[in-house]
Amino acid sequence: MKKYLEAFRLAWPLALGMANNAVMQFVDRVFLAKESTASLEAVLPAAIVASVFVCFFQSAVAYSGTFVAQFHGAGDSVGERRSFFGGLWLTLASAVCLWCLIPVGGWVFNLAGHAPEIVVREKSYYDVVMAGGFALCGQMAASGYFTGRGQTRLVFAVNLAGNALNVLLDWVLIFGCGPVPACGIAGAAWATVLAQLFQMAVLCLLAARSCRAEARRDARAWRSASDEDARSLFFKMIRYGVPAGVYAALNLLSFAIFVLITGKVGDLAFAVSNAAFTVNYLLIAPIEGFAVAGGILVGQNMGADDPREAGRAGNRIVALSLLYVVVASAFVLAFNRPILDLFLSDASDAAAFHELGFSLFALMVAWQCFDTVDVVLSGTLKGAGDTHFVMVWMLVCAFGAWLPLVFAVYAWRPTMPALWGTMVAYVVLMFAGTVWRWLWGPWRKIRLIA
Repeated sequence: MKKYLEAFRLAWPLALGMANNAVMQFVDRVFLAKESTASLEAVLPAAIVASVFVCFFQSAVAYSGTFVAQFHGAGDSVGERRSFFGGLWLTLASAVCLWCLIPVGGWVFNLAGHAPEIVVREKSYYDVVMAGGFALCGQMAASGYFTGRGQTRLVFAVNLAGNALNVLLDWVLIFGCGPVPACGIAGAAWATVLAQLFQMAVLCLLAARSCRAEARRDARAWRSASDEDARSLFFKMIRYGVPAGVYAALNLLSFAIFVLITGKVGDLAFAVSNAAFTVNYLLIAPIEGFAVAGGILVGQNMGADDPREAGRAGNRIVALSLLYVVVASAFVLAFNRPILDLFLSDASDAAAFHELGFSLFALMVAWQCFDTVDVVLSGTLKGAGDTHFVMVWMLVCAFGAWLPLVFAVYAWRPTMPALWGTMVAYVVLMFAGTVWRWLWGPWRKIRLIA
């Protein structure tokens, strides 16, 4: 029980931080639903397409936190600091790449065949989020420095302040306030970027101050570490971080293709689907926090050369995450009607909106436990350095199995419940392979650091 409490103390700030992000996104979607149904329809495709690019660089940069965790487990403070600075260099490279990818979004939205009014809104949201996407990368580099060392409460406090700022800016920029004009969906994008810039600035300043203080204490160790060591670490971060980024990008890319297909089913069905996916993110976001915590604990134990305890730590995080998701899923299913009412902008569509919404909520609950185990164990495998497996398995499942099934179902029975049903099969398949890899895979033999 003591070990479970220790795992919970590490995980709860990360889980609440991710839940806080989901609540912020939830409020963002509710505001946009009140602004117009067109904005609600446009925001999810725009956010997903932007996230496909941003999350690749974000996840690659965030992997510096795994190196921090392993160096922390090994008692190497110089390695911790160099991992953080390596993450900052990756952030700089990410900014340039993201700016070059901005024109791609317009081509994607035109290809999707959505209504012209929707396409205009999608482009306005996407352009702003991509221009400021480097802020999320920088935030990941700095937060990884603290979470890898087990200082998760500090990251949660900054995250909470940043998301509170985001909600305030949402209200001001979406609807307008005083001299600030109403910017609609573009205002929601600006609110997100400004809040991320705030979090990046605060966390980077705190991390730099911590690095400077520790460098004074062990200046001799810092000088004895050669530039060659730093270069070797940087390229190793790329070697293991890029597959983690590809995994995240493939996950979102497959989901983006799915969302673009569902956009052709009908306006009402698409709006209900977007609302349900927003609620789904509210459910699964804390699980992403548990996954980060699992990666930290596994990384620290692998850095300490204790793979057996790493396995036990990962199992404890899985148990804690399952306890949460069962309770949360039951709550969502029980209160589905008032939750759906938050997204309802036209009372004349209420009956159809609620009927379809309940069907999608039931399918969503059906895959939650499988998805929870898969997400957490993928995080623990990445913490151990097994990033190539999670990348390849995502590619096989999403593009080799799920998307062909989605296209087949769309051609045969183009209804939203039928399309959502394919996700249940997909998540179960992902779950099976990830569990097998965790129980019998070679991750225990991987060593990221000497």
